[in-house]
Amino acid sequence: MSTQSDLAETNRLEAFSDGVFAIAITLLVLELHAPKLEEGQRLWPVLLDEWPQFAAYLASFAILGIMWVNHHSMFRQIQRADRGLMFLNLLLLLWVTLLPFPTSLFAEHLEDRTSNGHVAAAVYSATLTLAAIAFSLIWWYVLRHHLVEHTMSKGEIRKSLLRYSVGTVIYAATIGFSFVSPQLTLVIVFLLALYYGFEQVRTRGGTA
Repeated sequence: MSTQSDLAETNRLEAFSDGVFAIAITLLVLELHAPKLEEGQRLWPVLLDEWPQFAAYLASFAILGIMWVNHHSMFRQIQRADRGLMFLNLLLLLWVTLLPFPTSLFAEHLEDRTSNGHVAAAVYSATLTLAAIAFSLIWWYVLRHHLVEHTMSKGEIRKSLLRYSVGTVIYAATIGFSFVSPQLTLVIVFLLALYYGFEQVRTRGGTA
């Protein structure tokens, strides 16, 4: 049974995290700027030329939004928070707050056919991979230290961790894809965000 101090500690952790996610998502949109038109230039073609900025923004917005939803879903199951969980949550928020930078970098070089485009895509993929690792570490930690509200067998814990870590492995693979095609990398990470939208953290009995 959770004590009142345990519950308050968890609520503060969630409230702080919600604020960080909100700021990170806001910073994403600040990278979108109205294009400057030359005399006689039409707006529509110029907007179409800005597709890398919009594509990178939509992918990162989806990733952060779904990450926030899953973060909320996970913390609904956590009875209490200790110092270890707090530090792991800070590790996740480190990559969350960093994401606007690689998003801007990726958008800037998405059509670049030189090594710069591949490097920008790799930096973006690496940031997402590190965030996914941090997320998986949080789930592993709360299960290992019995911070969740339900009891799971070792087999159920193993299946839960493997199910949720599939995306982490694919994120890591996108670092390699970055040196093949930055555009393909963007499509993969967007589809992976959709995967996480449906494949949330599962508990005993398969509930999310």
